[in-house]
Amino acid sequence: MRLFQLPSHRFRNPLARALSLIVGVALLGVMLVFGLVVAGVLLVGGGLWLALRQWNRARAVGRATPAAGGARPPVLEGDFVVLHDRRPIAR
Repeated sequence: MRLFQLPSHRFRNPLARALSLIVGVALLGVMLVFGLVVAGVLLVGGGLWLALRQWNRARAVGRATPAAGGARPPVLEGDFVVLHDRRPIAR
């Protein structure tokens, strides 16, 4: 039992066939152009968004830098243990 069935008959009139072919090709062309426009808008918008984000990040780094030239860089402190492959680790 089929709930939905598309009409599968072909037109016998050559003019109707040519017209349906032209309409189909035009519809494919419109969809292609619409897809390219959407892709272009997304590409340009993404590029602008990334550029704006990079510009804001550069401004934030410029403001956070202290004016004094002798400022020390931040240091990450911690302990370390050297592990050797020769001996198993005692638990």
